[in-house]
Amino acid sequence: MAHMGEGRGVHRVLVGKLEGRRPLGRQRRRWEDNIKMDIQEVGGGCGDWMELAQDRDRWQALVSMVMNLRVPKNARNFLTSCRTS
Repeated sequence: MAHMGEGRGVHRVLVGKLEGRRPLGRQRRRWEDNIKMDIQEVGGGCGDWMELAQDRDRWQALVSMVMNLRVPKNARNFLTSCRTS
């Protein structure tokens, strides 16, 4: 989705802000917030995540690093065996 132009509806949904009042309580974490936290955790540090997503090789490397942190090794083996079948 980050590859799409700014005029596309999906892009507006991804980066847009909601209007109106939000419910009481803690602010909900957005999908974009999770991406930023993952990048910080693996040391991907500075820069805009949408710019990073434009480079497919770097983005795939980042996703692989995050998956290595999040997915247990036995589940990762299962997931990769399903893709090759």
